[in-house]
Amino acid sequence: MNTGTDYEPRRVVTAFLRRGGKLLLVRRSKQVGTYQGCWSAISGYLERSPYEQALQEIAEETRLREQDVRLIAAGDPLQVNDAALGICWTIHPFLFDVPACARIRLDWENTEFRWVAMDELDRYTTVPALKDALMRCLETAQRRYREAQ
Repeated sequence: MNTGTDYEPRRVVTAFLRRGGKLLLVRRSKQVGTYQGCWSAISGYLERSPYEQALQEIAEETRLREQDVRLIAAGDPLQVNDAALGICWTIHPFLFDVPACARIRLDWENTEFRWVAMDELDRYTTVPALKDALMRCLETAQRRYREAQ
């Protein structure tokens, strides 16, 4: 059993896509390494800068291009320990807006998608700390809005 000090560190991005006040949730396939069958935002391991990685994951998993999305906020990274897997995730969260005409086409990493209201997240079995990651983005967006006033 892990004591918290021997967790394997892993860095990931989580990109929330928002359209008309709803968020895109995707259901992870049985072919991915962790959290199969859980709902998540668009995510992937960090291999470049967090922002560039978020754009790459969006392109791979939804077929949306950089010009199809607009960055709203980059939340502060958060750490999540998963004792069952022995992993300490560092999550770099982002929130993007997408136009109503954007067509989502999933790759092998996810089996289905849904546009859901933010207050419906608790109805889904999600990857760890999904709502916390979203809150980080919303807090950043609110802080930027207040500073602009």
